[in-house]
Amino acid sequence: MSGTKSPSRKAPATEGKWPVWKLAILLYPATALTVAINLFLAGLILHSAGFGAIEPVPAILWSIPLGVPASWLAGCWVRGLMDEADD
Repeated sequence: MSGTKSPSRKAPATEGKWPVWKLAILLYPATALTVAINLFLAGLILHSAGFGAIEPVPAILWSIPLGVPASWLAGCWVRGLMDEADD
């Protein structure tokens, strides 16, 4: 053998799609925090209308399970933006 190598094909860094579930896991902390802030602010609006206020700790606790569908929707949205950018 002469010691020469055949050129190896490297995949570009952008090859392959990120699945929605990976994007949702990545976006979960931000979406759960956003849900907590929105619940707290909705509680303040309801308090001004005469209902009981939602305190920050219950808003954070409620945002843990409610952040899952929010992060899934955010992942679908980001996946759509990535697909649109690829075209």
